Amino acid sequence: MKYTVVLPAAGSGKRMKAERNKLLLELSGKPIFIYTLEVFDKDPHCEGMWLAVKEEERQLIEDYVKRFGIRKVKGYATGGAERQDSVRAGLELAGQSEIVLVHDAARPFISPVVISELVERASESGAAIAGVPVKDTIKKVREAVITETVDRAALWMIQTPQAFRYELLLEAAHLAQADGFLGTDEAMLVEHMGHPVQIVESTYDNVKMTTPDDLIYGKAILASRLQEEQS
Repeated sequence: MKYTVVLPAAGSGKRMKAERNKLLLELSGKPIFIYTLEVFDKDPHCEGMWLAVKEEERQLIEDYVKRFGIRKVKGYATGGAERQDSVRAGLELAGQSEIVLVHDAARPFISPVVISELVERASESGAAIAGVPVKDTIKKVREAVITETVDRAALWMIQTPQAFRYELLLEAAHLAQADGFLGTDEAMLVEHMGHPVQIVESTYDNVKMTTPDDLIYGKAILASRLQEEQS
């Protein structure tokens, strides 16, 4: 099934301890976000990508897209103060599409298999997101004292892509704006309007490049994948 993608790409480099947008940092000679775009560019089911960017970075990002031969970027929205503002701008610019995915441009290692399952689930139920089961023991702490050990059997770490029927996510985004509701991901906006969200098990290497440690992990993933291709 065909789909389109909105990619919020208007972040900063604060937690990465960088002086510029972390997406522009390089992994093995290529900007982080280019690896992400390449996954969707190669997927025959992807009809197009829409990036939400800072206005002052738009030309630079466009230049990178052209330099690395990314064909499916259809347009650029101006990123807002919050993530959901950027996503809403991207949705409104993208226009009508049966299924839309929202994906962090800083997650370059998403699996095409997971993308396919998300699209299928969203088509059936309206909303599906990627995630992985929590592996570590989780404890609630207050003032440096453990107050509870949480049963991890029901806990998942949530990732992107998050896939939705286009009209459902657009309605959720507009409702959140009207209510002054701020969510940390798109699923929260859909949950806010009372619609159930399914989860698709993803992979643990679908990590978001957020801190300097993540760059080390990202380089290791790239090296491992290159070795697999050559073997």
